[in-house]
Amino acid sequence: MDKVQKVREKYARKEMTKFDIGDTIDVHFKIKEENKMRIQVFTGIVISIKGAGMGKTFTVRRISYGEGVERIFPFHSPLIDKVEVKKKGKVRRAKLYYLRGVKGKKATKVREKVVQSKEK
Repeated sequence: MDKVQKVREKYARKEMTKFDIGDTIDVHFKIKEENKMRIQVFTGIVISIKGAGMGKTFTVRRISYGEGVERIFPFHSPLIDKVEVKKKGKVRRAKLYYLRGVKGKKATKVREKVVQSKEK
């Protein structure tokens, strides 16, 4: 095992909530202000997942005061406290870049995936 792989294993995130493209998620992100850390929540729709291994990233988009805001988060960042899935989305594309050109309520609408329970 080489040195690079040892470093990757040391910093790799073991536990991560499973989410896909089209899901609405809350990303709890640590922000340093002066000499203290606080957690800020970024809520939005996952529009892309790129890369593999330590370079894997996901992009979250939300509408804030009428403007589209996108933020790219590394999967293995130590600044991500946790990720919560609010809604599972049902999409037919691998990247949802078309949401950039959509205005109004349509920009936040993705069909919701219906999860069937196995109880009968």
